[in-house]
Amino acid sequence: MKVFKFGGASIKNPEAFQNLAAIVQEHGGTSRLLIVVSAMGKTTDALEQVYKQAFQGEDYQQALQQIWLHHQQVLAALFPDAASPAHERLEQLYTSLQQALQAVSPSVSYDQQYDQVVSYGELFASVLLHCYLQQQSLQNTWIDSRRYIMTDNSWREAKVDWARTERLIKRNLPPILAQQLVVAPGFLGGTGKGLTTTLGRDGSDFSAAIFAYGLEAAGVWIWKDVEGLLNADPKYFPDTVCYPEISYQETVEMAYYGASVIHPKTIKPLANKLIPLYVKSFLNPAGKGTKIFDCRFGKIAPAYIIKENQCLVSFSVKDFTFISEKNLGTIFHALSELRMKINLMQNSAISFSICSDFHQERLHRLIEMLHDQFVIHYNTNLHLYTIKNYTPESLQLIVNDRKILMEQRTRTTLQFVCQ
Repeated sequence: MKVFKFGGASIKNPEAFQNLAAIVQEHGGTSRLLIVVSAMGKTTDALEQVYKQAFQGEDYQQALQQIWLHHQQVLAALFPDAASPAHERLEQLYTSLQQALQAVSPSVSYDQQYDQVVSYGELFASVLLHCYLQQQSLQNTWIDSRRYIMTDNSWREAKVDWARTERLIKRNLPPILAQQLVVAPGFLGGTGKGLTTTLGRDGSDFSAAIFAYGLEAAGVWIWKDVEGLLNADPKYFPDTVCYPEISYQETVEMAYYGASVIHPKTIKPLANKLIPLYVKSFLNPAGKGTKIFDCRFGKIAPAYIIKENQCLVSFSVKDFTFISEKNLGTIFHALSELRMKINLMQNSAISFSICSDFHQERLHRLIEMLHDQFVIHYNTNLHLYTIKNYTPESLQLIVNDRKILMEQRTRTTLQFVCQ
């Protein structure tokens, strides 16, 4: 049993759908196969903007039409016959999306409604793929991931109910997979009350790992637009290195620090059942890619990771007393309540500083919650650099003459925040 995951770049246009089908035919083999798919191209970003406009009471129709136009163009290219069931299926989903947007209300949780709207990107893409594979004589069943991946209602980053999810997958999917392929939307989960949840941005990797965990699959294959797991983002570093093999532990740490190839939560369920993860290129399917598994190797090439759009927040006690455990507990409680993840932290005698992803609304709420107890200063539009397994040469390459606002170094990892 295999699980394939295809991201948005692998289905961004009609030619990409054709390439995906060829990969499934050639590399899916004769084993049972479940395919998890993300939203097409940059659809999630576009839906986020549409939803934001709807929530703020602004006119979102033009932006929504652009999303629908792109899907119609792909639909028409793949299914020239307007009588094809694919046209009706997509139009039904589009009608449901319009209704979800019309129901958006500023009096209801922003994050809860976000999940009900932005999830349509994966629904569109997975139904399109299901219909296209059928047309290519690759018989398959479309499943609604929201009925298999059960979660709580932590909107936008839902927590998986592992026992219930594993039970549903084990009970229902093997009989289907014994007969044909299965196509599932990534990124999505569902609550016991039937509401849609999402697993965090780029959460389709995590979806694939969840299905693999429940099915005890032979492996997960993530198909990307790069050759495998690279030691740096090619957008910033032209001379990247592809790791042929790497351990679960190294990959978890790289994902935690912000490496964009693998979703941070993907590794844990796979490692728990020793399921290998393969990162391959859909542009070069015959390439070796990267195998991530339970292994131990010596020192590997330094990994360079950049997180953009960071904010640095510093807290100090108003009466100039030391930062105590009680003070830290107050700050951590507020950060947890606002779901502000700490990417780097540092404390001195009278101050405590954190680096976090910048979310304007959450930062303002944090200041409102804590300004009575602390003097708070912050900087935005920053970058967080991480060098894992650094060498003297790698330090010289990255640090250079940058204006560093906060730095932290261990025996193997250097992190710093800069403008």
